[in-house]
Amino acid sequence: MSYVKGLKCRECGHSYAKEAIYVCEYCFSSLEVDYDYAAIKKVLTREKIEKGPKSLWRYRELLPIDGDPTVGLFSGFTPLIKATALAKEWGVRELYIKDDSVCHPTLSFKDRVVAVALSKAKEFGFDTVACASTGNLANSVAAHAARAGLKRYIFIPADLEMGKVVSSLIYQPNLVAVRGNYDEVNRLCSEIAAKYGWAFVNINIRPYYAEGSKTLCYEIMEQLGWTTPDHIVSPAAGGSLITKIWKALKEFKQLGLVSEIKTRVHCAQPAGCSPIATAIMEDAEMVRPVKKPNTIAKSLAIGNPADGYYAKDAVKESGGSADLATDDEIREGIKLLARTEGIFTETAGGVTVAVAKKLIEAGKIPKNDSVVLAITGNGLKTQEAVQGHIGEAVLIDPSLASFEENVKKGVSWASK
Repeated sequence: MSYVKGLKCRECGHSYAKEAIYVCEYCFSSLEVDYDYAAIKKVLTREKIEKGPKSLWRYRELLPIDGDPTVGLFSGFTPLIKATALAKEWGVRELYIKDDSVCHPTLSFKDRVVAVALSKAKEFGFDTVACASTGNLANSVAAHAARAGLKRYIFIPADLEMGKVVSSLIYQPNLVAVRGNYDEVNRLCSEIAAKYGWAFVNINIRPYYAEGSKTLCYEIMEQLGWTTPDHIVSPAAGGSLITKIWKALKEFKQLGLVSEIKTRVHCAQPAGCSPIATAIMEDAEMVRPVKKPNTIAKSLAIGNPADGYYAKDAVKESGGSADLATDDEIREGIKLLARTEGIFTETAGGVTVAVAKKLIEAGKIPKNDSVVLAITGNGLKTQEAVQGHIGEAVLIDPSLASFEENVKKGVSWASK
């Protein structure tokens, strides 16, 4: 049974049927899914969720598909790890890592949104899916579309990290590398979507696709014993994840699944591409696009974020804040999380860790509060970012004497 009434405009509120559209024809604002919350409240309980599948589909009633899910049946329900060592280093009472870099089929939170988007695309009858991507979405669409038997076209900036290129090519999609940044890739894809009528997950299927992000926060609340943390620090690219984290918090409160919302949502962006964070820090009304993103965090290098305005407002409404991370701080964040918690995150996670550290040091996140860091992708995809910055192996001969001479004396990667 579907609990989706249709789509509605985020600005003027005009209603639309459930179709593959994403822009209001009256005010040209974006559309979002409109649910029948009264009906959902009658059937959705904590007990029902807990008995559901160990995947994001345990929250089926709050996701925008009409029938049973057909894609991404193993996505979601990733671990929430108590980060004891990192908490001690920062002097924080209670710190958690929501680790979306593991358990997912393609090792990033994009498996959440793609599970929903492709399930919906199949309901609409599409046989070809596509996306514009900075990497993780490309991997996820390529993989899930392959399993679903769909034709697939993946568009990426030509300078993407090789780990993410290989992680798409292995599924044998039509991979198209565009000479330009993500915003230029996205503009091209809008033209292609209009002409060819494919299901572009982050264009004409975007209202449905974006809803998958909510499940990350649903899981956090469930894993914390049906409570909300004091703070969530999230990376931002297009702004959808932050927007949907805040929506998830409000939905669970509205449905009585949590008793209160005490969470402040904080935005983390790289210094080389920070349109949303800068707008928050300057308390600006508008989110000014960045024309030429320049950062090692390529997955966050979206200069003109589609949901930037709404992400900014979500942070402000929650009472949260924002900060930036330089390339060196991103690398240090990656290394710190690996050294303390044994988690190898990609550059976006390095941004999250670095910004969380700054916010704690500035007192914007009090050390006595509970904090969750959203780690959204795996470091194996962005190894180039830290190569040359993590030391090197000690080379020895296959003898005890060589070991004692070169290693026992204290020459190791840690001291380089």
